[in-house]
Amino acid sequence: MKAEVIEKMKVFMPCLNEEQLRLYAASEAKALGRGGKLLIEKELGISHNTINKGMTELESRTVATVQGTNRRQRKEGGGRKRSITSAVWNQIESFIMPHTRGEPESPLQWVSKSLRHIEASLKSTGISVSHRIIGEALKEHGFSLQSNRKQYEGKSHADRDAQFEYIHKKVEQYMHEKQPVISVDAKKRELAGNFDNQGVEWHPQGSATSVNAYDFLTEATGVAVPYGVFDIRENIGWVNVGITKDTAEFAVQSIRNWWYKMGIYYHNKADSLLITADGGGSNSSRGKLWKYELQKFANETGLHIEVSHFPPGTSKWNKIEHRLFSYISKKWRGRPLVSYQVIVSLIANTTTTKGLKVACEIDDKRYETGIEVTDEQWAELNIYQNEFHGEWNYKILPE
Repeated sequence: MKAEVIEKMKVFMPCLNEEQLRLYAASEAKALGRGGKLLIEKELGISHNTINKGMTELESRTVATVQGTNRRQRKEGGGRKRSITSAVWNQIESFIMPHTRGEPESPLQWVSKSLRHIEASLKSTGISVSHRIIGEALKEHGFSLQSNRKQYEGKSHADRDAQFEYIHKKVEQYMHEKQPVISVDAKKRELAGNFDNQGVEWHPQGSATSVNAYDFLTEATGVAVPYGVFDIRENIGWVNVGITKDTAEFAVQSIRNWWYKMGIYYHNKADSLLITADGGGSNSSRGKLWKYELQKFANETGLHIEVSHFPPGTSKWNKIEHRLFSYISKKWRGRPLVSYQVIVSLIANTTTTKGLKVACEIDDKRYETGIEVTDEQWAELNIYQNEFHGEWNYKILPE
């Protein structure tokens, strides 16, 4: 009889998990009586401690009440997966991709494509599928939650890439000759006051900063117009915060302030300056006042100023956007810009792990709009346009 039990156990044991084997060995050992544990341990290699544990579990009747991982025979998530038919998937795909599927009148064309909306739309066609199964199916077919991505830059200029290459070579040339290269641009105008500022910051739970519900100009203590100058070689930024308008006069004054308060100390042997800028705004490639003010700056400093503008619709490629302004935005995220002092302090304390340093000050001068350059003033400009897109690339030399 004992030999038959051992043979039976050898056949049945491979089909059992650890818990089942422990209980089965304990029950057979009890049935065999005296010497049963020793026999099973010797013939099958099951430890007497394992058999004792099984006997304890049988006697205390804890097995029936054990729940969770001890009784689980498969890993979490195991088992046959719920799936949907290809016909149902085609219906889901027609909802979420109506134009590519040729169904512009899809019921989900003008509402959010949430899982529950898809579930409701399927039910309206007589198909009952849980939103959870729909979510699993979307993931299996390569779908994910995504936001809009700013990428389309409009109609590209034919010489877009050629201008990028031109700017790149100019920057390398100036840096090789140890001459300053700056990237300039104006940041978005901000209201100074207790207004909401996008982003989140850590606070004790339930103690978020309270701000005005509406961004009315009448509630502001003023406006802040940050104009940035980024020294590409030195990885140093200068921000001139205006309190009126972003004009060409203000833009050149910002460059002037950078030169006298920062640039001249890092480039005291410089005799020329390369400026890379967008093609619009206060430093527009078509702006006469911009060029006239640069002429005045060149006359003051004796610098040979060369300007290269990025092609239309490519402002995000300007170095200052992702080397300076992006970090300033991170610095003051979720913080109300309640005063000019706060704005200047946040900007001036902007740093990066790669060594970015930023200086900032308020420019309280009142800049007027509508200033025109007369024909006589324009004729005085000592300007030379490059053969390659002279409207984008030009030099202004001291008179």
